[in-house]
Amino acid sequence: MNLQIVTSSSRYAWAVVALLWPVAVLNYLDRQMLSTMGLSIKADIVELQSAQNFGRLMAIFLWIYAFCSPLGGAIADRLNRKWLIVASLGVWSLVTLLMGQAANFHQLYTLRAIMGVSEALYMPAALALIADYHTGPTRSLAVGAHLSGVYLGQSLGGIGGWVAQEVSWRAAFAGCGGIGIAYALVLIIFLRETDRNTKKKVADASTAEPAVGVNWRGFIILILCFSLPSLSGWAVKNWLPTLLQDRFGMAQAPSGLWATITHAGAGFFGVILGGWLADRWSQRSVRGRTYLSAIGLLMLVPGIVIVGMAPSFSLTIAGTILFGLGFGMFDANNMPILCQLAPVRFRATGYGLLNFFGIASGAYLTPLLGKLKDSGVPLATSFAYCAIPALLAAVLMFVLRPTNRDRSVAAAN
Repeated sequence: MNLQIVTSSSRYAWAVVALLWPVAVLNYLDRQMLSTMGLSIKADIVELQSAQNFGRLMAIFLWIYAFCSPLGGAIADRLNRKWLIVASLGVWSLVTLLMGQAANFHQLYTLRAIMGVSEALYMPAALALIADYHTGPTRSLAVGAHLSGVYLGQSLGGIGGWVAQEVSWRAAFAGCGGIGIAYALVLIIFLRETDRNTKKKVADASTAEPAVGVNWRGFIILILCFSLPSLSGWAVKNWLPTLLQDRFGMAQAPSGLWATITHAGAGFFGVILGGWLADRWSQRSVRGRTYLSAIGLLMLVPGIVIVGMAPSFSLTIAGTILFGLGFGMFDANNMPILCQLAPVRFRATGYGLLNFFGIASGAYLTPLLGKLKDSGVPLATSFAYCAIPALLAAVLMFVLRPTNRDRSVAAAN
């Protein structure tokens, strides 16, 4: 493949985003359906009628995903990312299909753990591949466009609750798993890896400014900025349908649809808007992406408080939309900011480490909220307290001071 393909102006650079977008949809749809189909699954599997056990089922995926993410990133920095993405999609889709056949809690628990391993391989590889193709002022928008698939997947997770109620939860898992297996064949045909080791690249690098290492101080701050708001993010993703059911007496189908479509729908627009604005701001200031990300984090604070404390359904939904929009603006810029702190050879590993800390915080919080709920603490109260770490993350993002638009070269530009 000619090196000219790896430019932000290349048509294939955007084709890569388009090819990976359905994978991002399935990446979150397959994991998110569980939270919206809870009532139907509990009717068949009695162990899940305990909120703590249901939280454990969601948390095992998060713990495995978290611990495997750095490994997945390290593998992606060393091996062919195309085949890693294909394998990841194929395995988690097969697991999703098999979840529709599960007969007890133990089987579901084991399958969710395997899903955590396979899905952990995808996101670091995909975002690093996109960042390699989009090296100029389209990086945040390209990442945001890809992540819009994640938010659509969350939105469609609400449809899982409807399918579970009207047809069966087993059919929802089987259908999504089959689609993913079929789409893996499409990627085999059309997706291409960048040529990271061509002689031409080596020659080009020899005439460029010297390569630099990781900005470790900035990377540690970015880890904190990534993990702290994940507490509120996972609370909304995993427990908002239950909160709507408890507070407003909603049935499974409408609670799942309202919870996922409003939050994730707003996030869908947030990643596009946040990516577009950050690309333009970054052309005027090397800190443009961090400023935009900090603004998004600040929006989480009133959003999660409103979700937790609003007295009416309409105001709760308004808070959910504000939260989703802000989280999307923040989300679109994590990999582009990482590119300002780490060279190409470390980006997938770096994002894997971000995933570890961000998702581990969610894995800790998810069963804790279930345990607190079982002991009488309302989900609304727990949600409101999640505003504190989100505010701290916003402050830290303003403190973050990258000096390069791309860490591959030494001088700020």
